[in-house]
Amino acid sequence: MERPGRCPRAGSFDFPVGSGSATGYYNAQPFGENSHLGDDWNGVGGGDTDLGDPVLAIAAGVVRSTHDHGGGWGRVVRVVHDIGAAGAPVYIESLYAHLASTEVAAGDVIARGHRIGTIGNAGGRYPAHLHLEIRDQVGLPLGRGYGADVSGYLDPTAFIRARRPTAGR
Repeated sequence: MERPGRCPRAGSFDFPVGSGSATGYYNAQPFGENSHLGDDWNGVGGGDTDLGDPVLAIAAGVVRSTHDHGGGWGRVVRVVHDIGAAGAPVYIESLYAHLASTEVAAGDVIARGHRIGTIGNAGGRYPAHLHLEIRDQVGLPLGRGYGADVSGYLDPTAFIRARRPTAGR
């Protein structure tokens, strides 16, 4: 991928819910379960108790797109992150789906923890939750959210846990 304009280095990563720590949420359908290509974050209250809760950027980056795809995806935000070393960029993409609202626009430079939208239910198709994907191939087609071929996809929880901030940072 060509270098996105003004893309800051990502630095550390946080979870997209629960003030970045996922407190009050659980991963209802992890990456790989039932060939799922992302993680589905639900509030511990179940049902639609998390409808409208904040969705946060997992790391610094540049918003690639925001679009209401309708159907099973609903509103989707895609963010590009530079995880490479200084002078040697390496890009990944985070994808946030089923949003009730979006609060960023394409081209916005955002920091880790920046509010990008709110948890939705894809227009009533599902109980409220956030579908999060992390892709190591920026710009992959939207896809179906499920598939046996995981090429281009990373396990979001494992990826974030390995890059969480440590005390004192």
